[in-house]
Amino acid sequence: MAPNGQTNQLLGYPADARLLIINADDFGMCHAVNEAILRVLQESIARSTSLMVPCPWMLHATHFLADHPKIPLGIHLTAISDSVNNRWRPVTAEEKVPSLLDEAGYFYDFEHMSEFMAQVRLDQLEMEFRAQIEVVLAAGLQPTHLDWHSLRIGGREDISRVLLRLAREYGLALRVAGRSWIEKLQSQGFPTNDYDFLDSYGLDPVNKAARYAELLHELPVGLSEWAVHPGLDSSELLAIEPGGNHIRQTDFDFLMSQQAKDIVQEEGIILLDYRALQAVWKAK
Repeated sequence: MAPNGQTNQLLGYPADARLLIINADDFGMCHAVNEAILRVLQESIARSTSLMVPCPWMLHATHFLADHPKIPLGIHLTAISDSVNNRWRPVTAEEKVPSLLDEAGYFYDFEHMSEFMAQVRLDQLEMEFRAQIEVVLAAGLQPTHLDWHSLRIGGREDISRVLLRLAREYGLALRVAGRSWIEKLQSQGFPTNDYDFLDSYGLDPVNKAARYAELLHELPVGLSEWAVHPGLDSSELLAIEPGGNHIRQTDFDFLMSQQAKDIVQEEGIILLDYRALQAVWKAK
């Protein structure tokens, strides 16, 4: 569906401009992910990142961001663990958010998300998300937006409303999923991505570089967003994601490539981050 041009106009760009946010998700997950994100933020076509507060390498990521205040960051709201071997606990006291936890006291893993979604209490989910935002603010960081980790919120307008409420309360922009929510927020005058964001986990690692190149060449008019997941194939990452099929390494390789930079320049693509959107969201 063609965009109505509103986001381009609100952000101060011509109606035919091709805008792209490339956001490196999962900062703080582990050392191999952090090392990759440190590099792509400084050397690649990626322009921003999102911080995972409950994860073990969050402090490492936080210290880097504090030392580089010009790097835009979002908060990667986390209530789902990745797998049975890579699990996290809430920031909130566990007795306050029991519906977020499985029998072992961890966030439900990705394979059991349907169970989680069926019984999670929205007030407890909001409490945990709010606590994660407050941790980032207490670290002296200035986030630009909210996004989320792994949650499949298509059709869950109640969860989308929680995310929107938190974004508005804290003066942040919001990554938006689903055609109906994009149209709903744009009809209220908010700039959002004009299309569903690209999740790099949906791309085949075998031919990823060629597919990324194709996507850049074919980038439509309006604002697109790519949620990418760079990481380095160290023994740590391969142990955490044994079935990951090098998804994170292939993201890193393309983002860092000269080919990516050349195509962006040749196609006249304008790389943005959420600061541009946040300025308009805060003014509303």
